[in-house]
Amino acid sequence: MRLFTVTKKWLGPCALALGLSWASLPVQALEQNISAVFRPDPTNPMVNKFQNTTPHSGICAWHVPALCESLNTFSIRTDALAFDSIAPIEANHEDPRKGAYFKVPSAWRDVQVTHVATGELETVQMRIAGFGGRWSLGGGARVGVWSRDGNSWDYPWRYGMGDCRGVGYIAAAITYALYFWTIPENAGACNVVPSLPIPRMRYNPVEYGYELKTPNPLGMASGEYRGSVTYSIGPGGDFDLGDVMIPNDNVLTFNFTLSVEHNLKVDLPPGGNRIELLPEGGWQAWLNRGRQPARLFRDQTFVISSSGRFKMQLECSLAIGNTCGLRNGAGDEVPLQVGVTLPYGLQDQYGQAVNKLPLRLDGSGTELFQPGYYVNNRPASLHFTVERDDVKEMLKQPGSTYTGVVTVIWDSEV
Repeated sequence: MRLFTVTKKWLGPCALALGLSWASLPVQALEQNISAVFRPDPTNPMVNKFQNTTPHSGICAWHVPALCESLNTFSIRTDALAFDSIAPIEANHEDPRKGAYFKVPSAWRDVQVTHVATGELETVQMRIAGFGGRWSLGGGARVGVWSRDGNSWDYPWRYGMGDCRGVGYIAAAITYALYFWTIPENAGACNVVPSLPIPRMRYNPVEYGYELKTPNPLGMASGEYRGSVTYSIGPGGDFDLGDVMIPNDNVLTFNFTLSVEHNLKVDLPPGGNRIELLPEGGWQAWLNRGRQPARLFRDQTFVISSSGRFKMQLECSLAIGNTCGLRNGAGDEVPLQVGVTLPYGLQDQYGQAVNKLPLRLDGSGTELFQPGYYVNNRPASLHFTVERDDVKEMLKQPGSTYTGVVTVIWDSEV
């Protein structure tokens, strides 16, 4: 048989962005943008997670980065949020809400994100995992007001109180200090009671840590997702700092933009787009002994890299039924069966290995392939076969040449 041409096309590196769109908010509303990216790493294909690309500030960025990394926590310090006392803080007060009281939304909250083009839904989770910043005292109070029970004034701020766990950091002067506490999931309120009265107190800047759980990027469609999550601030709110310390704003909205840059790449070896179909062992058995070949075939290897979902499709210069065909100069036609084998790590829509799976013109059976992890430069095969009965018809005219063009498509737009 003569050569016939197999061409290929695929969508190259595809960008996936996940963001969180925000609803209309009150006139007074703080916003914080959170961004993250997923790029497949050829040197570490088993790690398939978003990387937080939000500009960080405060404790995790400047003082205890290793601790924050171990806790998967990121911190942001903001001057836009402030809390001011509306009444003096009494010494040794019994109601924890009448002083330095802290309760933040440490439980996980689901955030629905929507693909802007297709409407496909995914879920991001977020929680507040730390709190701190700078407190300042007024009216003549000094940092020593926090001394009690034989402990230095800085003990609770440096090492924490209740469920709040200090990171061992403190920076202070006579009337102010900067501190930070990490906060475990579903933590209760924490409070510090002074041993002397505080006429005035202020929190600014405020610093919070957050933790994210993002969807598996390997199972997400290419494109951009958007959504948002809003927390209330003030007495009884999500960020509840008691009844004395009142915020300058009552809403904090997080707007997320998570980008995934999927990779889909297919490479044929030089000359791999021209296929010659041969019997097992060549034509000698038929030429010498007249033994009909069981089939004519060629297994063409290629190399594939994929970090996201894709489908495969077939196009033909000659269609016979649900597959391609070959034709000779006399107009005789025979069907050509086309199949694909993919490397370990790429599965079909049912989670099964892909081994000589037929490619059909209607796309049935190859509508979805998905990686279990990033597959990078792994060998795969296309299989081209003319079956026994069709070979028999071809051999009725020895020396005849059958040709055809097959287009195999790897499509990341699933």
